[in-house]
Amino acid sequence: MTIATVAPPDLETLADLLHQLGDIPPQRVRLRPPPGTATEQDVIDIEQRENRLFELVDGVLVEKGMGYRESLLACAIIEALRAFVRPRNLGIVTGEAGMMRLFPGLVRIPDVAFASWQRLPDGRVPVEPIPSVVPDIAVEVLSQSNTPAEMARKRREYFQAGVRLVWLVDLDARTVTVFTGLDTSSVLHENHILNADPVLPGFSLSLTDLFAELSS
Repeated sequence: MTIATVAPPDLETLADLLHQLGDIPPQRVRLRPPPGTATEQDVIDIEQRENRLFELVDGVLVEKGMGYRESLLACAIIEALRAFVRPRNLGIVTGEAGMMRLFPGLVRIPDVAFASWQRLPDGRVPVEPIPSVVPDIAVEVLSQSNTPAEMARKRREYFQAGVRLVWLVDLDARTVTVFTGLDTSSVLHENHILNADPVLPGFSLSLTDLFAELSS
């Protein structure tokens, strides 16, 4: 397994930092604690104190981009996955507040994730707020503040950590891009059926039904 580098390179300007993080909007970067010094405890404290979600990247707190419609679609995907996973006792499905330590110093929060029992510590639901869990499936629902560079970095980290399947959901285009590897992907449109092969053989989700959530 490749270990992600968490120590940031020498940065001279805010523009350098934002570019390193994926050309994200500056309003998503928290300056206290100073970039490069943030820890997992800061992530936990802010969530408990302010009810705001931040990912930890290179010692920088990056606020999670999410919106009302994005949350709606994430909930629909969770519902579909849980309906398949729970009766078969395959693992657990988490939502947009499910913080995960992919590598030491790297905390990501997929909008939806499925982790099989084999990937959970001792095969049980973790009790710590930020467990070391690498899910089998990670789902990102694009928000307006997400950038292509940010999502490319996230995908790279997911696959480096050992995620087997990544879904990138685009509300505006009404597409789901399915990544089975860093450079292996296919784009599904609204009239297609989404499956979870090879992670969850037999699972299927009509994208017509999924995106109909936005106009119901």
